[in-house]
Amino acid sequence: MDYKDLQVFLSIAAQQNLGRASQQLHASPSTLSRRLARMEQEAGAILFKRDAQPLVLTPAGELFRQHAEQTLAAWDALRAAVNTEVSDMTGSITLYCSVTASYSFLADLLTRFRERYPKVDLRIHTGDAAESIPRVESGDADVVIAARPEQLSSGLTFKTITPSPLLFIAPRSLGTVPQITQAEIDWSTVPMVLSESGLARTRVNHWFDARGVKPHIYAQVSGNEAIVSMVALGVGVGVVPELVLHNSPMASRVRILNVQPELEPFAVGLCAQSQRLQEPLLQALWQTATR
Repeated sequence: MDYKDLQVFLSIAAQQNLGRASQQLHASPSTLSRRLARMEQEAGAILFKRDAQPLVLTPAGELFRQHAEQTLAAWDALRAAVNTEVSDMTGSITLYCSVTASYSFLADLLTRFRERYPKVDLRIHTGDAAESIPRVESGDADVVIAARPEQLSSGLTFKTITPSPLLFIAPRSLGTVPQITQAEIDWSTVPMVLSESGLARTRVNHWFDARGVKPHIYAQVSGNEAIVSMVALGVGVGVVPELVLHNSPMASRVRILNVQPELEPFAVGLCAQSQRLQEPLLQALWQTATR
């Protein structure tokens, strides 16, 4: 259990509702529900009465709330004591990322950046993950959060933040896609829901090509989040990054398939034009991501 977990718990306790807490934390209700279940497992006790609306703390939950408040207060005091340098740097940075990236780790990165550089204006734009690298290449964004492409342009620099496996996912009820219930799956008959373009599509294409299989493409969509939704509806099998699945409100309605060999995972991180990394603002953001 980490400090983020404690912050999530206190937000749920204050809002007394997963939906309102999800808006405050920029995370889906299903993601918060899974995180809360993990906290309860680690604490060895039920922290909220689930059958009550609004959510009500149990006696164990009340003790946990006190612990969370005291722990975070002590952590804030420690950070204030050791991080006395607050920069007077001013200016603005335009950052582009997918909605999933903003849920996953952007909030933590920007919190740390704003603590150190409170006068810098951060302009966040979200959209299709496949647009991230073109945006930074064109200069429409100063920096992007993206998956590292197989061939990174010589004019770009990439800093990995976290890996994210690529997963085959199917509807929770396997009967809706009977082709994958066979002992030996004939992948040429499996209806696939794939992204129109981007790194995930490239790696899926390579996976099928290596097996001499022409995929049966049921649908091509823009954005990985839409793939999870369509698979949850039972139309076929999809391929999405693990980060997308974990932050999807439809995650409970799909299952992960154990497909071998696995697809090469994504490396997710910051990307910027190399020639601009000497600029003070971008240097500051880059160094913050390293800590």
